[in-house]
Amino acid sequence: MAAYLRAAASLPPDSPDRVSDYPAIPLEGAQGVKESPENNQILIVFWNLENFFDYRSDNKPQYWTKGRFQAKCDGVAKTLLRIADRYGRLPDAVGFAEVENARVLRRLLEETALRKLDYRIVHFDSPDPRGIDCALLCRRATLPLRASAARHVLDSAGAVLPTRDILVAQFDSLAILVNHHPSQLGGKADRRERARATMRALTDSLRAAGQGRVLAVGDFNQDLWPDAPGGTLKYNGRWEKIDGHFAEGFSAVREEVFADPTLLLPDAAFGGTKPRRTFVGPRYTGGISDHLPIVIIAKF
Repeated sequence: MAAYLRAAASLPPDSPDRVSDYPAIPLEGAQGVKESPENNQILIVFWNLENFFDYRSDNKPQYWTKGRFQAKCDGVAKTLLRIADRYGRLPDAVGFAEVENARVLRRLLEETALRKLDYRIVHFDSPDPRGIDCALLCRRATLPLRASAARHVLDSAGAVLPTRDILVAQFDSLAILVNHHPSQLGGKADRRERARATMRALTDSLRAAGQGRVLAVGDFNQDLWPDAPGGTLKYNGRWEKIDGHFAEGFSAVREEVFADPTLLLPDAAFGGTKPRRTFVGPRYTGGISDHLPIVIIAKF
């Protein structure tokens, strides 16, 4: 896997926002992460955005319109700004799952309250049959991007599995891996294990090649943190913590589920609250996602 990462060309210093033409390489002699304004720490968000499709796409859900798409863009942007208000600073990076294409992300950055901020896009099309990918926004001021790539998940015979690639974004001495592992539907436990093995191999290779810190975030489609306070998705009345992180090389890492009231609604069937979804089946319900975002504060 280390050789697989090393066999790539470097990222030009001023490349377009859609960077799929520039695969990643490990960085030698890294000087450390460029310090963000708050005491040698970074603020990272991850959020599964539940079928964040282009309203012009053939893959779009039923009755997906330009107005509903724009409302979702506005909701995502306002949520990120609420996170900034809560934590006293803008997220340095935001990882997403279930994003269809770079055009969706450009509209999110150009036509919402995020348009005056300095985020750039990292996105690659993946072999997922639904057409949904992982993506990352990163702030130029605090996390200047050095290299990026999408890494396929392979089966035991070396064939590419039809699932989401793992997105790799490299900064000075930090790499962020954005994951969306295969679902629990259809008995895909072996595919999830292959995805987790790929993530672990990427982490080991990056660390061996000189990356001081690696943060893997994502929707792992498995309740890997059953004792965590608060869940990110509610299924049949039970909160599950299937979104989370793995970190190496930091002095301290703290994670919280951002259960903002604007992202919730009463759960009439089971009591309490549940995420306000965009769709329930074919019915449009006006929310943003069936997942809640997670917020990670990592100290160097």
